[in-house]
Amino acid sequence: MFRPDDNQSTAGADSRAVCVWRFLDGRAGHRNQVLGLTEALGRMVPIVCQDIDVSQMLNGVRCLLPRPLNMLRRYRLPDFIIGAGHATHLPLLAAATWFGGKSIVLMKPSLPLALFDLCLVPAADGLIKIPPNVMITEGAINRIRPGSARIPDRGLMLIGGPSRHFGWSDSDVLRQVQSVIEASPAMEWTISTSRRTPATFLSAWQASGCRGRLVPVEQTNSEWLPAQLTTMANVWVTNESVSMIFEALTAGAAVGILQLSPSRDSRVTRCVDSLISRKLVTPFNLFHVRLPAPIAGRLLNEAERCAEMIARRYQIEIPDQELTRRRSA
Repeated sequence: MFRPDDNQSTAGADSRAVCVWRFLDGRAGHRNQVLGLTEALGRMVPIVCQDIDVSQMLNGVRCLLPRPLNMLRRYRLPDFIIGAGHATHLPLLAAATWFGGKSIVLMKPSLPLALFDLCLVPAADGLIKIPPNVMITEGAINRIRPGSARIPDRGLMLIGGPSRHFGWSDSDVLRQVQSVIEASPAMEWTISTSRRTPATFLSAWQASGCRGRLVPVEQTNSEWLPAQLTTMANVWVTNESVSMIFEALTAGAAVGILQLSPSRDSRVTRCVDSLISRKLVTPFNLFHVRLPAPIAGRLLNEAERCAEMIARRYQIEIPDQELTRRRSA
């Protein structure tokens, strides 16, 4: 259940390194957020990470019992305990009470905000009052790093699937994909699916004869998408795939939105509407008026921004060479 992961250490056995316990619930999206933050912190200061799976003996109220918590005594005491997802919230607090360390939760927690030392909450969660222990983020934190070797004539389409926020339509998505591809004859397009993409969309795509290279999700791994995003000049994403929209923005690509009709008003639909209204992304219905363009004047790198804030907040000394690099970047 508890898995040391030496590959996640940037400092080996260095006792001066910042020690982070990463509480994981088995969900890939939550893991992506936690790793994004700790990897950004690890690029600034020496850290050593311990991954702890909470899905078994630490799930629910069992995390309050002495025996499961005693299993954590084998590890170096943490400076920070970081988690994302409902299942990590109570174990995170219990471990912080027993072993010390600052408790940091990603996304709005299911427990009161005041119980945690720091909460990194996406703006779309709509907090009315922002207490001192809350930092508002632009979307969910991710592992993507801005790319500099962008290929101007390469584009990527990221196709999601049915969700409770938007009504899915194979024909609507395919029509928009075809229109974008036909309007950019010089671009080489890669089209990738997700685990939510219906098989009927794949059949429709194959029957359409549309130009582009189809890469089903089954042919990818966890490193494929980050590698693509750092080199693609243009990225189009179906609007229910909010996490992929923010990953594309973080990579520094020009981002377009393949539009589906909203099923209801929700924080997800409001988040996408906000990105469109601020012209951070281009919706398909404005495609022939305004081409997608990278965000002017700034990069959207929330993992790095939050890691910097944590270092300042808790007075973690950043090495001189890293300070020099960051000032010249």
